Amino acid sequence: MDTEGGTPQSWFSFAGLASSPTDVDAARFIVLPVPYESTTEWMPGTRRGPGLIIESSRLLELYDQEVDIDISTAGIATAMEVAPVFSSPENMVAAVRREVASWLARSKTPVLLGGEHTITIGAVQAMREQFPGMAVLHLDAHADLRDSYLGARYSQATAMRRIHELCPVVEAGVRSLSLAERRNVDEYAVPVLFWPPEPGSDWVAAVLEKLGNDVYLTIDADVFDSALLPWVGTPEPGGPDWSDIWALLRRVATTRHIIGFDVVEFAPYAEGAASSAYMLARLIYRLIGYIHRRNLAQEASHND
Repeated sequence: MDTEGGTPQSWFSFAGLASSPTDVDAARFIVLPVPYESTTEWMPGTRRGPGLIIESSRLLELYDQEVDIDISTAGIATAMEVAPVFSSPENMVAAVRREVASWLARSKTPVLLGGEHTITIGAVQAMREQFPGMAVLHLDAHADLRDSYLGARYSQATAMRRIHELCPVVEAGVRSLSLAERRNVDEYAVPVLFWPPEPGSDWVAAVLEKLGNDVYLTIDADVFDSALLPWVGTPEPGGPDWSDIWALLRRVATTRHIIGFDVVEFAPYAEGAASSAYMLARLIYRLIGYIHRRNLAQEASHND
């Protein structure tokens, strides 16, 4: 929001930051709106999520007191939205894969705004080509480990099953899953932190020990307690709050190399969702700040 002494802002990009071709070339982080909604089966509206998050993000203060930097100096630009492909979920996944791969080829860190969770499959396919030893940290109220759902193998309910076929997956915040998914967790030894964690346990450390260095982070907005963030496709009560989520994100971002991330399944299907959109915008912006700060520290250590 504060533009004193800075670059003129645009109302049409994340945090109002200028996103001309020159700004895109200089940016380290590229925000990719992906307003795709096709396989959701309950609350509609995830296609509107990216737009409202971007709209609300113009109210962010560019300085963040927790990270203690003006995060906009990280270099953040917003790309044109990835147009939805409705011929099939597989074709949409392929479109996301091509888009993410094109930004990786330009040495950008992609930040995807969904849209439904299916888009994460394409992002991970592209990321794995450059980071073959990567793992995915999945924050969600649901396991998303079905092999198929309503006849589809590529959907928001099967996203992590498809991704687990590509690379290791660690899940946290889960509190709703089918019996078949529970059996898959055991059969394939998928590390899952069910919520709530055991009282007194160091649940953050338990998640971290399952992750390697390169981590792609996917955040389904319904991981939050539905009393805190009700505007999602499939709300679930009894989840973590803002402080709980940041207890984990802070540690991951300061100890691991986050190679990209997405925020999906925000569904502003009725009036009153703007505060939730701003909350997610704040999360995205601060997470970029933590990733940038660690990148700077790593670069400085390599130059010593």
